[in-house]
Amino acid sequence: MKPEHFIGLDIGTSTVRCVVGTFDPNGSNAPSIIGHGQAPNQGMRRGAVVHVDDVADAIVHAVTEAERISGMSIKHATVNVNGSHVGGLNSEGVIAISAANREITAEDRLRVEEAATIVSLPPNREIVQFFAKNYSLDGQRNIKDPVGMHGVRLEVDAHIVTAASPNLRSLDMALEKAEIRATHHTVSGLAAAEAVLTRQQKEAGTALLDIGAGTTNLIVFEDGEVQYVAVIPMGGQHITNDLAIGLKTDLDIAEAVKVKHANLKAAAKGGGVTVKVGDQTHNFDSEEISMIVEARVDELLEYVDKELQKIKRSRKLPGGVVITGGTSKLPGLDEFAREKLQLSARIGKLHNIGGLVDTVEDATFTTVVGLMLLDMLLLPSLPPNSVGSRGTDTAKALVSNLWHRFKR
Repeated sequence: MKPEHFIGLDIGTSTVRCVVGTFDPNGSNAPSIIGHGQAPNQGMRRGAVVHVDDVADAIVHAVTEAERISGMSIKHATVNVNGSHVGGLNSEGVIAISAANREITAEDRLRVEEAATIVSLPPNREIVQFFAKNYSLDGQRNIKDPVGMHGVRLEVDAHIVTAASPNLRSLDMALEKAEIRATHHTVSGLAAAEAVLTRQQKEAGTALLDIGAGTTNLIVFEDGEVQYVAVIPMGGQHITNDLAIGLKTDLDIAEAVKVKHANLKAAAKGGGVTVKVGDQTHNFDSEEISMIVEARVDELLEYVDKELQKIKRSRKLPGGVVITGGTSKLPGLDEFAREKLQLSARIGKLHNIGGLVDTVEDATFTTVVGLMLLDMLLLPSLPPNSVGSRGTDTAKALVSNLWHRFKR
């Protein structure tokens, strides 16, 4: 019997968010949000757990709020893995087809994927996810699915995401203390991509940039498959810290300045701004604010471009860049990124989501909504295409590509 409810749990650097979804009760297979919750998180730094009890408390508060709104008990969820310790590497696998008729079976596909996971890793790292970019059969390249074809030599070109084992153990410990079982683990960028990218964007070649509080997740799609995953240890908190230093003010005041007055649009420069925090009023120069914010965002996008250069995709993605995450609410960020990266850039928007969308339409909820969608798509009990056409590419990439062996 398949579950009727699906849960995403985004354990972010500054906030833990939980979203509960179900299939649309009107008969369509579109996802519908029925509950959500969030709580501040004081136990993480740049996506990594540094205080297990604080993270566990944040999880409990976020889940409790989601339970109150949805009216259901939450004991499991699809959870993100985040932090600068997350990295990707390319790998290849090769096998010989021994069947008498040389027909490729699903077992052969699994064997060649197994072969690609045999890589030399340091003892403190482990594989989190595996993505098959394409297959080759007797020299014929760029095959999406070799099952049913005939040949002698099957190869796979793959991208493997790894993470530091101590960080994963700490995350597991926080979940255990909060009495939540992780149904699946996935990188934050993939979840965000599931929520905002269309099939056309994944096919054309698109970079998804999820700018959170402490980290920025970059994930590149091409030909419908994941090509590259990277986590940059920089996010919105760094802008706040820069403002606190540059304006010589407190962090809470700097955060208020960022939220209310940070602006990357050239027309917004000049003049003074006033920020009231508590009973006190503070005045700052808007040009100085813009200069500080621009410098940090420019540095972040420079790191993004360096990651794209590693895979020879700098300025060469037809689908451009889609930006999401809390920092994507910074006015003018899309135009600034377009100029810096020399690619089309837009702010990502949720699509095909029903139910309680008023809250989760906020950019900070993109990742957790994506995690909820993946919780739907990764169910082994669901028949193919039972969730409709949305997300089937990513679902295929995960379900067929060893999720059952790397879910932890």
